[in-house]
Amino acid sequence: MNYRMTEIAEVSINPEQVLQELSPKPAEKRRAADERQPLFRRSSRTCRLTGVGIRSVGACVPDQIVTNDQLERRYGFEPGWIEQRTGILERRIVGAFENTSDLAVEAARRAMAAGGVCAADIDLVVVGTFTPDYTCPSTACLVQDKLKLDAPAMDVQAACSGFMYALVTGAQFVATGNARRALVIGADATSRIVEPSDQRTAPLFGDGAGAVILEAGTSEQGLVCYQLGADGSGGSLLDRPAGGTRNPLTPEAIQAGEHFLKMDGRNVFKWAGQAVTESIGLVLERAGVDVPDVKLFVLHQANIRIIDHAMKVLAIPREKVLCNLDRVGNTSAASIPLVLDEAVRQDRIARGDLIVMCGFGAGLTWGTALYRW
Repeated sequence: MNYRMTEIAEVSINPEQVLQELSPKPAEKRRAADERQPLFRRSSRTCRLTGVGIRSVGACVPDQIVTNDQLERRYGFEPGWIEQRTGILERRIVGAFENTSDLAVEAARRAMAAGGVCAADIDLVVVGTFTPDYTCPSTACLVQDKLKLDAPAMDVQAACSGFMYALVTGAQFVATGNARRALVIGADATSRIVEPSDQRTAPLFGDGAGAVILEAGTSEQGLVCYQLGADGSGGSLLDRPAGGTRNPLTPEAIQAGEHFLKMDGRNVFKWAGQAVTESIGLVLERAGVDVPDVKLFVLHQANIRIIDHAMKVLAIPREKVLCNLDRVGNTSAASIPLVLDEAVRQDRIARGDLIVMCGFGAGLTWGTALYRW
């Protein structure tokens, strides 16, 4: 990777203006019922899982860069619309012969090299992705085969929360002694499932993969407090209608564009802002930790305005939040490990530091963790 980490830029937020800008036009509203959707189904459930350490991190993004200017010229998007409403300047996009598993394998190899780990050392593979190479076999099985691992392998589908779900899953195996070293990957090639000419969705996403290797740690290391949550009643806010058993992929569905990712930007924005601040606040409260005690906040890189909103509500200092959104876009399940990789390579994290990680996305799902490095 040759992109650099930047500290989050100052963005002025006018919530009403943002919601108005992101709101679909009346003709674009797909489901009137979504307007009655509760913002956030709260959960007070939290858990703790320590004794697990992150040995190393690795990441991979495609070489191909697509800028806002290119999208504006190619599809006639409104000049400046993307940057003003998202904070994104460019994104990395897979080439014609690149797939999710290719990015995942390369990220895994870099994590293995960074940790001095060979194939024989890994006995579990968990991949968080909602853009698998195939419906079956799983992307994790493709990774297992390409890396020649003697390990069970499984995918976890929680969209942009996928890495957090995969991280907790892998940590369970390590903490119980049922895995010695677990390879946990967040990887997505979301550019493959968006309508390129959809100004409200396509420019948000980039492709990438990030990996961590988990192993047994000290009793203080690991997930000091975490929450995984879901609110399936909001599933229609961000979905891909065709391609499953409910709505098989037919010529008619393709003609209607139902195989592309659909998003109700207005309500997703409202939900995400609430989900992030409430879940982080709950986890910190349950752990007895205050914002000054946390070294870094690694938030899913969905929209600069959501991140900035969380900083304002939770009084998080700007220097504690790192951002690569401007250069890689929303990389879905890869988002959090991509930021972690850059932070580690820049010596921003040391043993014993407290890190907050928070992912949120389709499902609706979210995952927030206070992790001691």
